[in-house]
Amino acid sequence: MGKPTGFLEFTRELPKKRDVTARLHDYKEIEQPFSEADSQKQAARCMDCGTPFCHSGCPLGNIIPEFNDAVYEQNWEYAWEILSSTNNFPEFTGRICPAPCESACVLGINKPPVAIEFVEKSIAEVAFAKGYVKSVPPMKRTGKTVAVVGSGPAGLAAAAQLNKAGHMVTVFERADQIGGLLRYGIPDFKLEKWTIDRRLAVMEAEGITFRTGVNVGVDIKAKDLLADFNLVMLTGGSTVPRDLPIPGRELTGVYPAMEFLSQQNKRVAGRSVTIDHRGVPYYNGELLATDKNVVVIGGGDTGSDCVGTSNRHGAASVTQIELMPMPPKERADSTPWPHWPMMLRTSTSHEEGCERHWSINTKAFIGDENGKLKALRLVDLEWKSENGRMQMVEKPGTERDVPCELALLAAGFLHPQHEGLLTDLNLERDERGNVKTHNYQTVSNPNVFAAGDMRRGQSLVVWAISEGREAARAADQYLMGESMLEAKAVSMLATA
Repeated sequence: MGKPTGFLEFTRELPKKRDVTARLHDYKEIEQPFSEADSQKQAARCMDCGTPFCHSGCPLGNIIPEFNDAVYEQNWEYAWEILSSTNNFPEFTGRICPAPCESACVLGINKPPVAIEFVEKSIAEVAFAKGYVKSVPPMKRTGKTVAVVGSGPAGLAAAAQLNKAGHMVTVFERADQIGGLLRYGIPDFKLEKWTIDRRLAVMEAEGITFRTGVNVGVDIKAKDLLADFNLVMLTGGSTVPRDLPIPGRELTGVYPAMEFLSQQNKRVAGRSVTIDHRGVPYYNGELLATDKNVVVIGGGDTGSDCVGTSNRHGAASVTQIELMPMPPKERADSTPWPHWPMMLRTSTSHEEGCERHWSINTKAFIGDENGKLKALRLVDLEWKSENGRMQMVEKPGTERDVPCELALLAAGFLHPQHEGLLTDLNLERDERGNVKTHNYQTVSNPNVFAAGDMRRGQSLVVWAISEGREAARAADQYLMGESMLEAKAVSMLATA
């Protein structure tokens, strides 16, 4: 424990944000540069709580009190050693994780919790700045080859761990750049892409091979992949969006949120007219919110990202609607500490300008004579408990049409894409449409493993990293078990 009285002396403080009027004109990260002194104060708030529930709150099991102590002592190299032992990419989670560890912080019972995410980002940035982050290629190779399909956080974590174990790893990505939704899903104002490139340089120096613009299952058939590699690790995302099949869905102006967000990330990267190696555009047309009345349908993080992006486009108005009732402003009684709290969350995008409404259902998309969206037909809802289940009931007399030229569907994702690779591999799926596994090994083919959203469904970046690490461990045990059996068989033949 760095400072026994730290939690009494210091209040919770987060990095200052850039002024709204300034940041709406660019896609740079919102947070201002941190100071090591600020990080030290926040780390000092970590108390000697006896049982650190933050460990169980973090899917990665980060050793949080220990790295907080190291930061307080200004021993940044040791803090990095502790943090990187459990988290491959703290520079990502320190920026975009919703921090379930903070919800489980013991100090959070009656005070604002320790700013764990802020400390984590601070450690990562100091480590890169001071040269603590080094490429460490494995001293010995196993001779085993692994294909990782998908380069999001799960795929990158699995690749990093498998490479450390000595296997030769090749990461396949169908987009033109590595990173998955880190690259083409999360807006630059939350995660600038130089952070990804910086990490990729380290991974390449450690011996990992990256191949972009390769749609596995189309450009490379499953049988060829299985023939070329000892093991295949599937880490693609949950990419099939939840649709809204109501009248007018076919109108121009109704799009999945991720298509809108991906386009903007490509514009920022100077890749606004991206064509793959077969001459096929990555997206359909140009989606811009400029001078439009934008309605984001869905109240989660993806919807919030659409709000921030629309404001930067210069939308005429931005509204976010949600089917469910408005959450309480404080932690709900149904989710007491140390559980993840059900409560109202206001993002930096909301602070930049947005009308938010709850308990609203979208009944139809209304178009003009040219087939373009011009309005949404909405109705207010009342939620009632019937037989122990919440049922929505339309409020009479509340149906109305609201102006809208761009509707963005941000209601989540169903499952990974089945057509192509999964069908080609003939993999069994669970009841939700995800790849069915046992200890990350698919039940259909022992040489195929799966992790991340493809296995568990859409989730947090921190869960994706955890999945990648655990799947790599299971895959390594499988690969080395085979090699040990082979070595034993050769030895027995030699002595026979």
